[in-house]
Amino acid sequence: MATSAPAVAARRRMTPRRYMSELGWRHLVGVVAVVYAGFPLVYVISASLSERGTLTGSNQLFAQVSTANYEALGDTYFWTWVANTLIIAVVTGVGTVLMGAAAAYAFSRFRFSGRRAGLTALLIIQMFPQMLAFVAIFLLLLGIGNVVPELGLNSKLALICVYLGGALGVNTFLMYGFFNTVPRELDEAAKIDGATHGQIYWTIILRLVSPILAVVGLLSFIATFGEFIIARVVLQSEANWTLAVGLYGWVSALLEANWGLFAAGAVISALPVLALFLFLQKYIVGGLTAGSVKG
Repeated sequence: MATSAPAVAARRRMTPRRYMSELGWRHLVGVVAVVYAGFPLVYVISASLSERGTLTGSNQLFAQVSTANYEALGDTYFWTWVANTLIIAVVTGVGTVLMGAAAAYAFSRFRFSGRRAGLTALLIIQMFPQMLAFVAIFLLLLGIGNVVPELGLNSKLALICVYLGGALGVNTFLMYGFFNTVPRELDEAAKIDGATHGQIYWTIILRLVSPILAVVGLLSFIATFGEFIIARVVLQSEANWTLAVGLYGWVSALLEANWGLFAAGAVISALPVLALFLFLQKYIVGGLTAGSVKG
């Protein structure tokens, strides 16, 4: 005896208890997570629109709405810090991608003595962050500055060189896994057609691994954009500071801290990272997952 359509629909219809046990609790957890993550952002935006210049004055969200803090940024070094940070982050990101891609290509396509040991060494070295060596970096740049002032303390170029000194490691290992997913038959076919290693690398391989290049560039940009310790050690003058160093300077003195100005600067500082993330988001999932398919 055939079952009628209304009876089938009634069976498939979820009861409230079944919905909560199967799907409802997931939606509830998702809503709680969004509220938990979004409230600090809303609070900072509210503080940036408050004229009082304190965080305690923003307990009532958007009780005051004023652009005074944003207008006051023009009377400070804020936009100079924005330019410094963008220059350093972009150059470091591009350099990290170029250096990491070249190293990953060599490890993936060539067989030489010490190849496996080199990969392992790069991974182990990256277990120790650069900030642990800030004393050595300070003394090194102090000595180099006596010979080449452009590469000494208070130099943006010197800071970029320091960041690029730690560009290999995890990035190379991540790229290496992605490069291994590209069939070697493409290299062999290109060689038969007369292509050199350089032509294969620049015109074929890099185009195929563009997702991982975007991911590494994004991660490098974000890490450099918000880095504080090394930047504070290397950059001495206020005109050369990055955003992380400059914004901290506004609130480092508790009695003179201007949290409204700090919040306004923090909101604007988040926009470049957000824009880059949205622009590269289509590469992120593929770039992070494909490299783990074949190591």
